[in-house]
Formats: sequence, structure tokens, C-alpha cells
Amino acid sequence: MKARISALYTVPNMLTCSRFIMAPTMLWLAWHGYGDAFMFILAIAFISDILDGLAARRMNLSSPFGAMLDTWADLAIYLTIGFGSWWLWPDIVHREDHYLYIILACYLVPATIAIVKFDTYTGYHTWLSKAAAATIGLSLFPLFLFDIAWPFRLSIFLYVLAAIEQIALTLILPRLQCDVRSLWHGWQQYSSKPKK
Repeated sequence: MKARISALYTVPNMLTCSRFIMAPTMLWLAWHGYGDAFMFILAIAFISDILDGLAARRMNLSSPFGAMLDTWADLAIYLTIGFGSWWLWPDIVHREDHYLYIILACYLVPATIAIVKFDTYTGYHTWLSKAAAATIGLSLFPLFLFDIAWPFRLSIFLYVLAAIEQIALTLILPRLQCDVRSLWHGWQQYSSKPKK
């Protein structure tokens, strides 16, 4: 039991859990109108998201639990971005709302399909989904700090492709898997298994 508990308290998991602390902090900052501080903490959250994956791979501590923890921490930050940006920059959010609806659909549709098939949300963390999240994340800074919208709008296309890839992975994989690099890797895993 002690070994199992200590396996949860790893550097990657602690980095991931830091985002669960950052999320309410960001909400408090947004509610009180501290936009610059909100974006500063958001930048730290994005850095922790990069570092937890790097630490897990370098320290050979990747696990299904860590992958799902990362997925839930990401969800907490995404929801925080949604509420916080609405409170801080309602005019920008309203102007970009049709792009935000696309992002919401790209999150909900793959999640719904995964829940129907696997009874849980997936943690594929594909290269494409990481690139899409990084692109959208970086585009939020010019959008909210300088009201420059074109990087955000362009990043939506990558997010749509990542959502399509996640749906395809869910449809082809016979069982839930975490940390699948790409649709090609998922297909290789599926096709290499002996058929019963």
C-alpha cells in the first residue's frame, strides 16, 4: 500500500497537481479584474503542462494514472480560461464566440464518443493535440493582452484536426489507451495485435 501511495507522489504528478491550485487562483484574479496576473499564472500553468510530460518521460514515470491526472488538470485550466476570460474581456470573448463554439465542440464531441465507448474520458495526448493546445494557448496572449485575433483564429484549424484524430483513435482502438502519439501509432498498435 505504501509503495502504491508513494508512486502517486512523483515529480510529474506534483507538477500536474499544481494546476489544480492555479485554477482557483486564476478565477479569483479574474473575478477581481487582475488580467495581467491572470495571464501570468496561465503562462506558468502552460509551462507546468510541458514540464510534467517531460519529467514523466525523462524519469520513466509515465503511467495511466498520470495521463488521466494530466487530462483532468488540463480540463480545470480550460474551464478557468473560459470563465476568467469572460469576466475579464467580455467584448473580445463575444466577438470571437463562434470560434469558441468550435473549440467547445472539438472538446465535447471526442469526449462524448469516448465516454460512450469506454465509459470514461481519454488521455491520448497525441502530438497533434499537444501542438493544437500549445498553438491555441500561445494565441491567447496576443488575443487578450493586445486584441490581436488572427493567431487565435488560425489555431482553430489545428484544433479541429486534433479532434478528428481523437475521434478516429477512439473508433479504431479496442480498449482505452493513454499516451498514444498519433493516429498512425494507434493504428499500428491495433493492426499488430493478433486477431482472435
